[in-house]
Parts: sequence; C-alpha cells; structure tokens
Amino acid sequence: MFETLTDATFEEKVLKSDKLAVVDFSAEWCGPCRVVGPIIHDLASEYEGRIVVGEIDVDENPDVTAKYRVRNIPTVLFIKNGEVVDKQVGSVPKSVYKSLVEKHI
Repeated sequence: MFETLTDATFEEKVLKSDKLAVVDFSAEWCGPCRVVGPIIHDLASEYEGRIVVGEIDVDENPDVTAKYRVRNIPTVLFIKNGEVVDKQVGSVPKSVYKSLVEKHI
C-alpha cells in the first residue's frame, strides 16, 4: 500500500513499522522526482503487504526532511526497525530500487 507521509504521521507509519519502509523524499517542482514517483508506486503494488511504501513532500514536511539530512531530491530512504539501512539519491532504474528492497526485506 502506498502512503502519503507527513511530519505528523512519519513515526507511526515508518519508524514503528515492523516491515521495511521505502520512503521517497520529493517535491512537485522536481523533474527527476516525477520519474521516480511511478517506480515507487510500482514497488508498493509489487510488494503489497511485505513493505511500507510512502512519499513525503520536502517542502511541506521540513522536520522529517531535516532529521534525515535530505539535501538532494529525489532521495529514497530504506528504513527498517527505525533505522536507515540504505539510501538512494537521484533517479535510477527500477531494478536498483528492487535490489535494495530485496537486500533488506
């Protein structure tokens, strides 16, 4: 399932999850983010029930963005048991995201 995340929901939906969370930090004005977004949505469908997948708008959610020191977007964080276990900055092919999911699932 795909989640739209916010500063207010991040802890509950991502940090307290017992599943791997794949979090896409993006913004509406970001061109490469528009390439990554559909890939992240595909992962949500492919791994339904096995991982948590969400997107957080960096402009509207400065607290989480600052906490994880996200300076470039798109940035996709892979979080497990409340800790960042992997990170992908920039737009890459779907296979890269899938391999990172498989590595940590």
